[in-house]
Amino acid sequence: MKVAIVLCGALGREVIAIARKHGWHVSLHGIDAQAHMRPERIAPLVERKLIELIPNTDRVIVAYGDCGSGGALDEVLARYNVPRLRGPHCYAWYGGASFDALMDEEPGTFFLTDFLLRGFDGLVWKGLGLDRFPQLKDDYFAHYKRLVYLAQREDDDLLRRAQAVAARLNLPLEVRHTGYGDLETQLVALMREIGAAKYAPNRHSIMRDGTHDAKIRKA
Repeated sequence: MKVAIVLCGALGREVIAIARKHGWHVSLHGIDAQAHMRPERIAPLVERKLIELIPNTDRVIVAYGDCGSGGALDEVLARYNVPRLRGPHCYAWYGGASFDALMDEEPGTFFLTDFLLRGFDGLVWKGLGLDRFPQLKDDYFAHYKRLVYLAQREDDDLLRRAQAVAARLNLPLEVRHTGYGDLETQLVALMREIGAAKYAPNRHSIMRDGTHDAKIRKA
């Protein structure tokens, strides 16, 4: 059975590591993590990938949270009968049950992951325009009270980067070693049952010319 996983680019290394760990023979297809800066792009980008994959793939799994799409991603996935990992975003997957506790304890928490630390300057600093307008830093982060680094693996370089980011933002740093958390747990569960008939993608939603029967929103 040919299984494809469509995933957020922010999860690339982690999903590759999980797939290797469990010996899965799957194809991986990433969506640019920059889409998080404009979450209205997420659903149409994923839909385009599904239109490309479904005709030549037995099953598709989407490793994406809602990530600010406002339910639009789930609407797309329902149309094609493609499952995704449950949850709003990767912070909740990595944090697991402790994520809600962390938010209840301090709503003003800024979260970092291994991916965000590797790409902090490009994705966060430049993405928010702080490379051009550094004076906006205090406005963007005025209501944050702490920085929590959800670490997928122990890495001294990433820890130093987390400390540097905390110093730059003038926030106290807490480090939680989460591993892959619910990202791995949910992927393992879905891979175990993905062959069931209920997960067969809806090929009728794709027209002969390889498009959906409704106009796809421009991403």
